[in-house]
Parts: sequence; C-alpha cells; structure tokens
Amino acid sequence: MALQEYAGAMALEVDGKEIEVIDLNVVTKTGRKLVKTMTRSGRAKGYSKGVAEYSLDLTVAIPLSGDLDWEAIDKAKLTIYPATGDGQRESYLDCFVIEIGNKFTVDSEGRRTLKLQSLRRVIE
Repeated sequence: MALQEYAGAMALEVDGKEIEVIDLNVVTKTGRKLVKTMTRSGRAKGYSKGVAEYSLDLTVAIPLSGDLDWEAIDKAKLTIYPATGDGQRESYLDCFVIEIGNKFTVDSEGRRTLKLQSLRRVIE
C-alpha cells in the first residue's frame, strides 16, 4: 500500500493579511431538507434543495499591537491554504463577523474566539 499524504497545518489570510490562528472550524450546511410525504410506506421520499450556509469558528491569539478591528470586518475574503505550499487554496468570500469573545487564562496566551458567516466558497 502506498504512503498517503494528508493535509497538515493551514495558514489563514483575511483580506491579504496573514492571521495567527490557533484553531479553525468550518461548517457547511448544504441547505437540503427532507421532504416528508403521506404515503403508505411511512417514510420520506426525497429532499428539496436549499441555500448553502458557510460558518467559520476561529480562535486567534491576541497580539499586543496590530490586531484587526474584528467588529468592522464586513465583506472580507478569508483564504485557507496549506502551510507547506502544496495543495489547493480555499476562499470564503463576503465574510462578516457575528460574534466575538475574549478568553484569558493563567497558563496560556490571550485568545479571541470569532464566529463568521460567509456567503460563498471558492476553491482556487
């Protein structure tokens, strides 16, 4: 069996500026919905298409200077790409921040948790 290579560390850019990301979670909701029908079989017969949603949850380190104004981010482009330079870039367009949280602990750096929504996803 051949040795397989998997995706490793990723880098993130917001409008061309690289961000120090601790954690990134991307959730895609396809928008499909189950269509229930009244039939003798008593089961669903299919689904309907809907509007896709893209949610991004970020955890970033809080820098002492040069931090982004996260509240003002609107219509941003977030690009995720492999840190090694190989592989495809994945961009989320028209992003806007919906929630910001700050966390400070004794043994770790200050962290900011962000929830963003995106209107489009593009593989580059």
